[in-house]
Amino acid sequence: MVTGISADRSVLRNPGFRLFFAADTASQIGSNVALVALPLVAVMALGASPFETGLVVVAERAAYLLVSLPAGVWVDRLRRRPIMMVADLARAVLLASIPLAWWVGALTMAQLYVVALVTGLATVFFDIAYQSYLPSLVGRDLLVDGNSKLEVVRSGAEVSGPMLGGWLVQFITAPLTVLATAAGYLLSAVFLGRIRVPESVPGPTARRGLFEEIGEGLRFVATHPILRMIVLCMGIANFSASMLLSVQAIFMVREVGVSPGLYGTLMAAGALGGLAAVVLVRPLTRRIGSARLIWVALLVAAPGSLLIPLTEPGWRVWLFAVGLFVDVLGVVMYSISQVSFRQATTPADLLGRMNATIRVVAFGALPLGALAGGLIGEVFGVRTAVWAGAVGSALCVIPLLCSPLVRMRDLPGGDNGGGPDDTGPALAPAWAEDWSGRAPAISSTPTAPSKTAGGNDPAGRTVNTPQEER
Repeated sequence: MVTGISADRSVLRNPGFRLFFAADTASQIGSNVALVALPLVAVMALGASPFETGLVVVAERAAYLLVSLPAGVWVDRLRRRPIMMVADLARAVLLASIPLAWWVGALTMAQLYVVALVTGLATVFFDIAYQSYLPSLVGRDLLVDGNSKLEVVRSGAEVSGPMLGGWLVQFITAPLTVLATAAGYLLSAVFLGRIRVPESVPGPTARRGLFEEIGEGLRFVATHPILRMIVLCMGIANFSASMLLSVQAIFMVREVGVSPGLYGTLMAAGALGGLAAVVLVRPLTRRIGSARLIWVALLVAAPGSLLIPLTEPGWRVWLFAVGLFVDVLGVVMYSISQVSFRQATTPADLLGRMNATIRVVAFGALPLGALAGGLIGEVFGVRTAVWAGAVGSALCVIPLLCSPLVRMRDLPGGDNGGGPDDTGPALAPAWAEDWSGRAPAISSTPTAPSKTAGGNDPAGRTVNTPQEER
């Protein structure tokens, strides 16, 4: 059986994960610097109009809606590490073409659109493969620890990346900043290439038509009573958060009257909340349970989001910082916990399609929320739009409260924090079986699928039988 892991066991003792951590750090910083650098290339090097600059951002983000589902199929068909390496190298080459074209006077908006779109496509493949690769690298019993460490990278990159990009553009120009971003992707590929953990790949018999495999991923998520509620929760949360974010700067600068510098300082509270979540998530997982933390974390976040629209001039300006800290604290703990749940629950050969399906909903909600926030702000006022986004964010937990999660303490066979409260494995309930009627393998170490380990399921995929921890 799978027992709780010891509290002092760390995923950083895994040399493969350390390389993966370094690769992810380089890639995440590069992606967040590029989000600032590419539009600034359009503005500062090409004199683009606001509409043309907006199209660069659209091109960067459009890939998530265009190719996420077929990308999930390819991620499940192939080894994930080579996919990430190819994505890194493709982004490095494409971005390096921008300063080269600028130096010879040949840079155009058309090239910028193409680079933004194709690097976006590569980022989709990298992101889906990245979330699907972790279970095979560290094993399911260290998923919470691994995702916690990677969340430090993601949160830090989201805060420091745009800031670093802005300073680099100011001191070395926008095209040269893009070159530095390309170097980051190249470094990520080098780190990934040094990982020596073996990775299995489904055989040709497991492959069917593209649309059939996309449908299989959609069915798995739609028929899973917890995953479909997580998707609904994420859709509501992202729609609401995007609604709030679309008017947040106008609300703080014009309605509340803070300076841009103070606004940036107050925004740093969100980064502190994210770092606090990374520190707290593992002991809280041991204390209250890995499955229970998924919905408890959003209950923690709800009061924080409702403090934001109460912000007023004077001392109440700090309600924004407190609210943002509490909101991000809860949201990041939720994110780490639910990603670990998804990875522990989903069969290995469906991880890519599961992640792709969820990303279509999550990223598809962002532009719709931004549009709704702008319209509400225009018609009813900016504070009303902030309230609408805050209330929606607070209510996004409702689907999880209507799911089997509320009756569970821990993930079935996953990383449950390894504390004294772990007396044994969580029993896998009936919903833990996938669409073909089999339960996901519960193993304490990453094991390559083999016919001798468990045979094939009716769909022709190799199945591992649960193994005891040695």
